[in-house]
Order: sequence, then structure tokens, then C-alpha cells
Amino acid sequence: MSLLPVAEALQKILAAIPGPVEAERVPVAQAAGRTLAKNVAATRTQPPFPASAMDGYAVRAADVAQVPASLRVVGISAAGHGYAQEVGPGEAVRIFTGAPVPEGADAILIQENAQAQGDTVTARESVAVGRFVRRAGLDFSEGETLLRAGETLDARRLALAAAAGHAMLPMRRRPRVAVIATGDELVRAGEAPAWDQIVASNGLALAALALEAGAEAIDLGIVPDDLGALREAIGRARGVGADLVVTLGGASVGDHDLVQAALREEGLELGFWRVALRPGKPLMFGRLGPMTVIGLPGNPVSSIVCGLLFVVPAIRALLGDPAAGADRSEPAVLGRDMPANDQRQDYLRARLETAPDRLPVAHPENRQDSSMLSVLGSSEALLIRAPHAPAAKAGEACRIIRLDRRIV
Repeated sequence: MSLLPVAEALQKILAAIPGPVEAERVPVAQAAGRTLAKNVAATRTQPPFPASAMDGYAVRAADVAQVPASLRVVGISAAGHGYAQEVGPGEAVRIFTGAPVPEGADAILIQENAQAQGDTVTARESVAVGRFVRRAGLDFSEGETLLRAGETLDARRLALAAAAGHAMLPMRRRPRVAVIATGDELVRAGEAPAWDQIVASNGLALAALALEAGAEAIDLGIVPDDLGALREAIGRARGVGADLVVTLGGASVGDHDLVQAALREEGLELGFWRVALRPGKPLMFGRLGPMTVIGLPGNPVSSIVCGLLFVVPAIRALLGDPAAGADRSEPAVLGRDMPANDQRQDYLRARLETAPDRLPVAHPENRQDSSMLSVLGSSEALLIRAPHAPAAKAGEACRIIRLDRRIV
């Protein structure tokens, strides 16, 4: 089987996603980080009344067209305690930021331009009609669509939904992502490894990616290189109703790489195996009944890079995000000369040199071994080198994917 281009591999995965997971009603206080299932429209107008943008006096602009002008203060309008009567000619109302502008008044004389004495205020400057008045509906109007299906509610969108009058919101349930780490050489973090074992890190990383993308991560543990044990783990993934199964390691065709064989025995419909990228060539994708299956390489850096490139978009597609497959790369410039590339698309760990007035400069690390988490941990971006890219000089254009930004 020939190597599949990265873009084609992602397109095949997204095309095979059966559709968004179901919607559920969620209290707005519990909706942070969740993805909207439907558009959200305002149930009210904000502000619901003309409001003052400053502390001062609500006046009729015509009354202060010629200054100095003395007006009689007839009341106070404060936030939550508005002045309910009409302001007549020659009158003013003491007003505070956010308070309703009384009927009859059409401008705000800020307190810096006023001199108060008893129940009289003298305007030292004239004000135009509408000055420092926030009109009703300045922010949004009842019925206006404010948020779109597929958007993730961060702090600012959550505040908007609440201000729009929503106590409950239609959200996608969190897709269930079952993570299966495989290999006799693995032990859990905190356990003492034998001399020929290592501590498993991939599962923790993929669970973290899944959570950040909006999914529920289900850790099915470390499974030994045994066909029966692997099939039993796949059965547990079915049992928890996984929407997506992510396997780590064992997806190649060596004597101890049994994941693909176990999945085939369980009924896997293989979509593809092996992608033209580095790190992460032995990537596997298929369908197992209602479950999407993505088999990642066992090398830690390979699994994390492939998780960013393929697992996160799959989760976003399950959440109904219309931008699930969007290009997350951005322009940069090379920090050093690069040799010509071969047939695989490279994702090189790189440090970034940034300045406000220029594109980031990407400095690829000298060590790019796919087992080296220390290099990935200190990197800020993945530098993308297209298949068969010609040699390039420092200062030439390139593309990067930042590692220090939220994935949604």
C-alpha cells in the first residue's frame, strides 16, 4: 500500500465521521468548553433602555446649547434604580454609568463639565444630542443570532449567552474517546519499570488532547502484546459506547504489532494504513461498527503530532464543528537553511523568535527523533515541510503550527 498524503488522509477521516453526536440541554453555568448544537439568538434586547455611558447629568441638549446654563436637578438615576419621570425643559437628573436615561433627556453632561450647588447644576460646556448615551439595542436586539452551532463556549461567548437571557443551552454531548495503549514494555506513571520497560506517556497526552478538543477521554489502560487481550480491550471500548477509539502502538506489521490484526478479527473496515508524514508514518484509520478507529504510532512524539493532525479534527467533526478540518497553520520564515525534502511531509519541532512587527522566525531543533519528548516539550511550533520541497534558505517563507495555542 502506497503512502497516503496528509491532506487526503484527513479528508478520508472526516468524510467517514457519521455525523455530530446528539445534543443535550446544559445549564449555562456548566457550558464552558462545550460545543453548541444549535444557533443561539438573543431572548432580550441589550441594553433594554437608553443607558448612560458616563457619570454626570441627564439633560436636554437644547437646554445647554448656550453655556453657562443652569438647570434644576429633579432626581437621581442609578443602575437598578432609574428615574421614572420625564425630564422637562430646564431640568436635569443626576445619573450614573449604566443607569437608564430618563424620558425627555437626550444627552449626558459629564460631571467634569458641570458645577453642582444644591439642587442646581450649571453646564460649562454644551453637549450634542446622543452624547454619552448608549441607545437601546446597542449591543444586540431580541431575536438576533449571536452564536453559531459548532462554536465552543469560552469565557467571552459564555458571557454573551448569559447576557442574552439563556439559562440553558443546546450543546453537543462530549464524544467518548477510548484510549488504548499497547505494549509489554509499558508501565503506568508512578509504577517502577523493569530494566527493559518505560513509563507510558502517550495515553496521558492523547487524553489531554481529547479533553481540550471537547471530548470525554476514557482510559482503557495498558494492554499487553497479546491478541486476546487486545480483542478484550476493543470489547470494552464497545461497552463504554466509544465514538472514537484511539490505539497507541502496535499498528505496524512487526511480530509484536498485533493491533491491526485484533481489530480486523473484531470486524474493522480498514480505511487506510500508512501516511506520507514524519513523524507518524504507520498511522491507521478505519471503522468498527459505529466507532471510528485511529491507530497511532507508539513513539511519543509521533503519537502527539498525529493526535493534533488527525484525532483533534475527528473530535471536532463529532461535535459538529464546521471548521473541523480547517488549516491551522500560519506563515513564518525559516531561521536556518533547510535541505530538500523526500516524499513525506515533515513536521519539525521548532523554537520561535517573535517580534511585534514581523512574522515569527522558526528555528527547527537539531534533534528530531520521534522518541524525544524533551525536544517536543521545549518546542513552540511544528515547522511544516511539504513532500519533495526543494532546499530553502534562511529567511524564506514557511508554514508553522503553533503548539502553545488552544486547539479550538
